[in-house]
Amino acid sequence: MQHRWVHRVSGHRHEWLSKQNCSLTPAQLAFVFAALSGLSLAIAGLFALSGAWMVLPFALIEVSALGIAFVFHARHATDYERIVLSPEGLLVEISRASRLIQQQCVPAWIRVEYTGRRRELIALVSADRRIEVGRFVPESERSGLARQLRSELQFMRS
Repeated sequence: MQHRWVHRVSGHRHEWLSKQNCSLTPAQLAFVFAALSGLSLAIAGLFALSGAWMVLPFALIEVSALGIAFVFHARHATDYERIVLSPEGLLVEISRASRLIQQQCVPAWIRVEYTGRRRELIALVSADRRIEVGRFVPESERSGLARQLRSELQFMRS
């Protein structure tokens, strides 16, 4: 699942935001899960009342597996990457499965590494750290993002 990145400019502040492309919010997903589970358990209950009680355990296994898949999907539905470049510094926020990682760097010390190889992420490298971004940017658009980052970092240095 990928989504195009968004670039916002406000004065000397640049912000790039890329989010996971999800068609359902976690609340909508919970509603769909409740509807599917209810329907499946209702049908299994009717079969159990008719004497085919072995259908019920299999329906419970099905609902459990569906629940596990939906929980995994919902945990990653709000994943995003945010890069903020300003004269004060470079901030990279990466949110994955409700875990937020924030890293700050001095723009003058950052270089952008990206060669365009398949499945390669864009690396923001300074002397002591390497931050990989671009997970939610389609591979065909990563070179454009890397070019913009290089250009704006070069502009901040001058």
